[in-house]
Amino acid sequence: QVRLLESGGGSVQPGGSARLSCKASNNPYQSYCMGWFRQAPGKEREAVAFIDFEYRKKYANSVKGRFTVSLDTDQNTVYLQMESLKPEDTATYYCAADFSTATFYPYPCTGALRFGSWGQGTQVTVSS
Repeated sequence: QVRLLESGGGSVQPGGSARLSCKASNNPYQSYCMGWFRQAPGKEREAVAFIDFEYRKKYANSVKGRFTVSLDTDQNTVYLQMESLKPEDTATYYCAADFSTATFYPYPCTGALRFGSWGQGTQVTVSS
């Protein structure tokens, strides 16, 4: 079973930056989609950014131009570089992944996917 191990996050001042990492261990699959969701207290989970193994990316409008999702296929690790952070970015960030045995990923890599693997979540707090 593939496990997702997250790292990064913490407390950041408004306007600051942070970087999250998520490594997929024991990944035997050829194609996959990985990405990030977030959930703030009292709010629904929100899709943030996604990338497939062919480096096609999707972003939520709320983070476009500020967040960058990237993928190291050799390390099976997805990153979320967050810049110009705002207090409303405060949330628990979850890594998610979906894998396929096909040589191409058969679905659009977006937050609408039914992801089968999830990380434990990492807190990002943006506050002065």
